Amino acid sequence: MTNTSNDEDSASVRFPPPLVGVLTILLGYALGRFFTVFPEFGFPAPERYWIGGTIAVLAGLVFGVWPITRFRKIDQDPTPWSPTPEIVIDGPYRITRNPMYLMMLLVCIGFAIILAEVWILILTPVCGVTIYLTAIRHEEAYLKTKFGDAYLDYMKKVRRWI
Repeated sequence: MTNTSNDEDSASVRFPPPLVGVLTILLGYALGRFFTVFPEFGFPAPERYWIGGTIAVLAGLVFGVWPITRFRKIDQDPTPWSPTPEIVIDGPYRITRNPMYLMMLLVCIGFAIILAEVWILILTPVCGVTIYLTAIRHEEAYLKTKFGDAYLDYMKKVRRWI
């Protein structure tokens, strides 16, 4: 979904950021079927399922569900193309300015371990840069413009990733 309203009060994010993570996993898996990089990458099963699954599930709960429930609690839409009535600085936002995007990267790492696919791991930094270029920089520009010094102060206190 993208911003389809006439409301100018939102970040100019035009591509759903979660798709970047999904595409990273799918592309990495597909590349691994055709171009083997490190055939011995990963832990043996079932350890890799436990390790990767734990990373993915914990990332999803801590940096995915927690921020969304925080947004819902204050009746704010977590999508990046919706207006932001206030800056959220508590909960996971005390740890990182972008918990949901961090969750996407950690889920990619979790799936790289689960699938024993080094290509997903290689593409994870590309995923992070793509999320920055397609979403984070637009969101930060919007929030700086809308909230000024309050957002700049928050940026000084809390790192973008972790």
